[in-house]
Amino acid sequence: MYKRFQLLLLSDAHARLRYITAYTLYALILILGSLPGARQEIGNVASGLILHSCAYAGLTFLLFTGGRGVARQRALKAVLTIAAMGALDETVQSFFPYRHGSAGDWAVDCIASLVTASILWLLWQRQPAVTPR
Repeated sequence: MYKRFQLLLLSDAHARLRYITAYTLYALILILGSLPGARQEIGNVASGLILHSCAYAGLTFLLFTGGRGVARQRALKAVLTIAAMGALDETVQSFFPYRHGSAGDWAVDCIASLVTASILWLLWQRQPAVTPR
Protein backbone atom coordinates (compact mmCIF):
# COMPACT_ATOMS: atom_id res chain seq x y z
CA MET A 1 0.00 0.00 0.00
CA TYR A 2 2.82 2.38 0.91
CA LYS A 3 4.54 1.74 -2.44
CA ARG A 4 1.34 2.58 -4.34
CA PHE A 5 0.86 5.73 -2.31
CA GLN A 6 4.47 6.72 -2.95
CA LEU A 7 4.17 5.90 -6.65
CA LEU A 8 1.01 8.01 -7.02
CA LEU A 9 2.26 11.05 -5.08
CA LEU A 10 5.98 11.14 -5.83
CA SER A 11 6.75 9.33 -9.06
CA ASP A 12 7.45 10.97 -12.38
CA ALA A 13 4.86 8.62 -13.92
CA HIS A 14 2.02 10.65 -12.38
CA ALA A 15 3.64 14.08 -12.33
CA ARG A 16 1.51 15.49 -15.16
CA LEU A 17 -1.65 14.24 -13.45
CA ARG A 18 -0.70 16.05 -10.23
CA TYR A 19 0.01 19.25 -12.16
CA ILE A 20 -3.37 19.11 -13.94
CA THR A 21 -5.08 18.28 -10.64
CA ALA A 22 -3.61 21.42 -9.05
CA TYR A 23 -5.15 23.64 -11.74
CA THR A 24 -8.46 21.77 -11.62
CA LEU A 25 -8.70 22.18 -7.85
CA TYR A 26 -7.79 25.84 -8.18
CA ALA A 27 -10.62 26.32 -10.69
CA LEU A 28 -12.98 24.66 -8.21
CA ILE A 29 -11.78 27.01 -5.47
CA LEU A 30 -12.60 29.99 -7.69
CA ILE A 31 -15.99 28.63 -8.77
CA LEU A 32 -17.20 27.33 -5.42
CA GLY A 33 -15.88 30.38 -3.61
CA SER A 34 -17.97 32.58 -5.89
CA LEU A 35 -21.27 30.91 -5.05
CA PRO A 36 -23.47 33.05 -2.80
CA GLY A 37 -23.41 31.76 0.77
CA ALA A 38 -20.87 29.00 0.10
CA ARG A 39 -18.06 30.72 2.00
CA GLN A 40 -20.28 31.43 4.98
CA GLU A 41 -21.37 27.80 5.18
CA ILE A 42 -17.85 26.40 5.05
CA GLY A 43 -16.81 29.08 7.54
CA ASN A 44 -18.81 27.15 10.14
CA VAL A 45 -16.40 24.23 9.71
CA ALA A 46 -13.05 26.05 9.41
CA SER A 47 -11.74 29.58 9.59
CA GLY A 48 -10.43 31.45 6.56
CA LEU A 49 -6.88 31.06 7.88
CA ILE A 50 -7.20 27.27 8.01
CA LEU A 51 -8.97 27.07 4.64
CA HIS A 52 -6.42 29.22 2.83
CA SER A 53 -3.45 27.52 4.49
CA CYS A 54 -4.58 23.99 3.70
CA ALA A 55 -5.84 24.72 0.18
CA TYR A 56 -2.75 26.56 -1.00
CA ALA A 57 -0.32 24.22 0.79
CA GLY A 58 -2.02 21.32 -1.00
CA LEU A 59 -1.81 23.12 -4.33
CA THR A 60 1.87 23.83 -3.68
CA PHE A 61 2.48 20.13 -3.03
CA LEU A 62 0.78 19.19 -6.31
CA LEU A 63 2.64 21.85 -8.28
CA PHE A 64 6.00 20.96 -6.72
CA THR A 65 5.69 17.22 -7.20
CA GLY A 66 4.10 17.65 -10.63
CA GLY A 67 6.72 20.09 -11.86
CA ARG A 68 10.04 19.53 -13.57
CA GLY A 69 13.56 20.53 -12.71
CA VAL A 70 15.72 20.38 -9.63
CA ALA A 71 14.18 20.96 -6.22
CA ARG A 72 15.08 24.67 -6.15
CA GLN A 73 13.40 25.29 -9.50
CA ARG A 74 10.31 23.33 -8.49
CA ALA A 75 10.00 25.26 -5.24
CA LEU A 76 10.42 28.65 -6.90
CA LYS A 77 7.93 27.85 -9.67
CA ALA A 78 5.38 26.52 -7.17
CA VAL A 79 5.62 29.56 -4.87
CA LEU A 80 5.39 32.05 -7.75
CA THR A 81 2.45 30.18 -9.25
CA ILE A 82 0.64 30.14 -5.91
CA ALA A 83 1.32 33.86 -5.43
CA ALA A 84 -0.34 34.52 -8.80
CA MET A 85 -3.21 32.12 -8.05
CA GLY A 86 -3.85 33.71 -4.66
CA ALA A 87 -3.81 37.21 -6.14
CA LEU A 88 -6.28 36.17 -8.84
CA ASP A 89 -8.51 34.51 -6.25
CA GLU A 90 -8.64 37.66 -4.16
CA THR A 91 -9.23 39.81 -7.25
CA VAL A 92 -12.14 37.62 -8.34
CA GLN A 93 -13.63 37.84 -4.86
CA SER A 94 -13.58 41.63 -4.98
CA PHE A 95 -16.03 41.60 -7.93
CA PHE A 96 -18.83 40.04 -5.87
CA PRO A 97 -20.88 42.20 -3.48
CA TYR A 98 -21.11 39.37 -0.93
CA ARG A 99 -17.32 38.74 -0.94
CA HIS A 100 -14.25 40.91 -0.58
CA GLY A 101 -10.63 40.51 -1.57
CA SER A 102 -8.10 40.58 1.23
CA ALA A 103 -4.37 41.19 1.13
CA GLY A 104 -4.18 39.25 4.39
CA ASP A 105 -5.66 36.15 2.76
CA TRP A 106 -3.20 36.48 -0.11
CA ALA A 107 -0.35 36.72 2.40
CA VAL A 108 -1.57 33.53 4.11
CA ASP A 109 -1.64 31.80 0.70
CA CYS A 110 1.94 32.88 -0.01
CA ILE A 111 3.24 31.95 3.43
CA ALA A 112 1.59 28.51 3.30
CA SER A 113 3.14 27.97 -0.13
CA LEU A 114 6.56 29.17 0.98
CA VAL A 115 6.59 26.91 4.03
CA THR A 116 5.35 23.89 2.06
CA ALA A 117 7.79 24.43 -0.81
CA SER A 118 10.67 24.88 1.63
CA ILE A 119 9.89 21.61 3.39
CA LEU A 120 9.51 19.79 0.07
CA TRP A 121 12.76 21.29 -1.20
CA LEU A 122 14.64 20.01 1.83
CA LEU A 123 13.04 16.57 1.67
CA TRP A 124 13.44 16.29 -2.11
CA GLN A 125 17.19 16.75 -1.83
CA ARG A 126 17.38 13.85 0.60
CA GLN A 127 15.00 11.57 -1.28
CA PRO A 128 14.64 12.18 -5.02
CA ALA A 129 11.54 11.24 -6.99
CA VAL A 130 10.48 7.63 -7.11
CA THR A 131 10.79 5.99 -10.49
CA PRO A 132 8.17 3.38 -11.40
CA ARG A 133 9.23 -0.21 -12.01
